[in-house]
Amino acid sequence: MQQPLEERSGMRVQSRDADADVVWYRAISRKQWSALAASNLGWFFDGYETYALVLTVGVALGQLLEPSAHAQIPFYAGLVIALTLLGWGLGGLVGGILTDYVGRKRMMMLAILAYSLTTGLSALSWDWASFAALRFVVGLAMGSEWATGTAMTAEIWPDRHRGKGAGLMQCGLGTGFFVASLIWLFVSGMGEHAWRYMYVIGVLPGLATLWMRAGIPESEQWQRVNARRKATLERKKAGAVLDDGEQALARFTLTELLADPKLRRRTWIAILMSLSTTLGWWGISTWVPPYIGAVAARAGLHAAQWASFAGMAYNVGAIAGYIGLGFLADAYGRKRVTALFFAAAFIITPVLFMWTHDVALLLAVACVSGFFSLGQYTWMPTWLPELYPTRVRGTAIALCFNVPRFLAWTGPLVAGTLIARFGGYGHAAVTVGFIYLGGLVLVPWLPETRGKPLPEQV
Repeated sequence: MQQPLEERSGMRVQSRDADADVVWYRAISRKQWSALAASNLGWFFDGYETYALVLTVGVALGQLLEPSAHAQIPFYAGLVIALTLLGWGLGGLVGGILTDYVGRKRMMMLAILAYSLTTGLSALSWDWASFAALRFVVGLAMGSEWATGTAMTAEIWPDRHRGKGAGLMQCGLGTGFFVASLIWLFVSGMGEHAWRYMYVIGVLPGLATLWMRAGIPESEQWQRVNARRKATLERKKAGAVLDDGEQALARFTLTELLADPKLRRRTWIAILMSLSTTLGWWGISTWVPPYIGAVAARAGLHAAQWASFAGMAYNVGAIAGYIGLGFLADAYGRKRVTALFFAAAFIITPVLFMWTHDVALLLAVACVSGFFSLGQYTWMPTWLPELYPTRVRGTAIALCFNVPRFLAWTGPLVAGTLIARFGGYGHAAVTVGFIYLGGLVLVPWLPETRGKPLPEQV
């Protein structure tokens, strides 16, 4: 005989209370850990590839540009990074839509294989234009991995610990950044083609797809929704009259996302917040290694070596920030913690670029900056999946994450121009840093979702 609702509800509460007494990592199944490992690995590879560009772009352009153009290297570096970011945005938007139709696992495998192959092509650049074009192609290939991994982790991990899973996934980017900095510390001394070797190493991630093919599960939530979508489309093809829910499921995901007033409002707010995070990082923090390298050079130290130290210090902070934001968001809520990271990133920018002059102390400040400015990205894989139903989740989070790149790709270009105009990094970084205030103002307009189940219908 079926138990009364009150008893069944009591059992659920008792079960949740029992779960609360278990150390959090013991509540995660092997399947959930495997999904996280795959998502983290994909983002790790993205991180290596992205930061390899940040570390080597100046050296590469020094070889690929004519000597007469060397004074404009900051401008050309900004242009190359900007084109990579533009390609990332385009590829990410398409990949996010596809992951709602072909599956989280399959799309992740395709993304990793594609950018591991195209990365190696960057090593074959013969002038700055070919280098910029090839980086754009790599950006296209890299773009779809994040939304796929975010949707997979969110749908497989439990509600109470979803922020932790998101933070542990996102820290793969910082780990990739750190490994790129560490490898560059040794590879940078291997002659004029050292930068090319960094991109050759980037071919290796393709091997990961062999493990992913058998080692990770597909999202059950996506499988259920995809089965319903296929059945609904068959009914529509047969001429059946669809109810409102079926019509929403049958519509093209991007059309459905923008047609629903509630989802559309959330999306605009999230896009603007994402723009703040993205423009802040690409327009400011990408200049941390060359800035600290320049300070070291003025002190008579080896610039490339200190740039590597700066990258490692910054990314140690970033890794801690990625994980920290996810854990804090599970403990104190999405709104409160995200607002803290926006505010702290705004404050630390002038401390790093204008008020700290000792090169050793700069490394410590860079670590703190990495915690708040790059670690800040975790609000997106933590919060965004909880705002959208499964039928459009991949499309929605890809839109929020990647559309800002159609504007933020100008960040490195603008910053490079400001650096050249101001004759230094300080005023340029602080000027761009005001973008963090925009994100801070928008945080209260999204609903708090801590500990709640992922929505199926919104």
